[in-house]
Amino acid sequence: MLATSDLVDAIGQRHPLANKADTRIVSLVPSITELLCDLGLASLIVGRTGFCIHPVQIVQAIPKIGGTKDVNIEKIRKMAPTHLIVNIDENEKPTVDALAEFIPNVIVTHPITPMDNLDLYRLLGHIFQVEKAATKLIREFEGASKALSEMNAFKPERVVYCIWQDPWMTVSQDTYISNMLRMIAWQTWTPKDATSRYPVFHWNDQMVQEIDRILLSTEPYRFNESHVDALERQTGKPVQLVDGEMLSWYGSRAIEGLQYLATLVNT
Repeated sequence: MLATSDLVDAIGQRHPLANKADTRIVSLVPSITELLCDLGLASLIVGRTGFCIHPVQIVQAIPKIGGTKDVNIEKIRKMAPTHLIVNIDENEKPTVDALAEFIPNVIVTHPITPMDNLDLYRLLGHIFQVEKAATKLIREFEGASKALSEMNAFKPERVVYCIWQDPWMTVSQDTYISNMLRMIAWQTWTPKDATSRYPVFHWNDQMVQEIDRILLSTEPYRFNESHVDALERQTGKPVQLVDGEMLSWYGSRAIEGLQYLATLVNT
């Protein structure tokens, strides 16, 4: 994802140090909005998406500029931001290209593994000159990762991680979610002919035989216990409702996410 030695972003762009007195940040990534706040940079954020909901008390005071894929470009233009932070998976390239025409600094992120968070902390800590706060997060992440690795050996399982229904959708094995689950030896199932990172799938006897457990995420689709009960009856497999934020949000939330992983194996 990031080259730590050069402190460049996900597309290889080097960034100059920000002048805090003039810095105005628009974040189109919910988990990074939370990370910026935890780095002590909330006062520099002038715009966020409606999905940037954490930390609740802080982000309420930050103006919304649309969703992660449907933003109000003219509203952002009037905010005169100096920095835009986006993610390759979550934001549309044409939108980012349009914003880049008038925002001088565009920071592109694309964490694929939990360990990518360390470089993400360093990158933002360096650009916005909050290295001390970034180092604190690095130590907390490393501590949570070490604690997880020191748990008793995990039992390998094949799981299908559901993010949507009508149509049913899951995650491919090169996603951040899959790599999070791999830390407790859970391998995500994907259709053999899948080409998308978030493929559509269909329930059938063969695929049910290939899995040990079904995980229903609380986001982006709001699965609940009624879905759990219905799928257990339909498949005969263990079905578990999981906190989507804990497994898909990188940034500072990833530290709590590692701790959350430890609770899943005992459920």
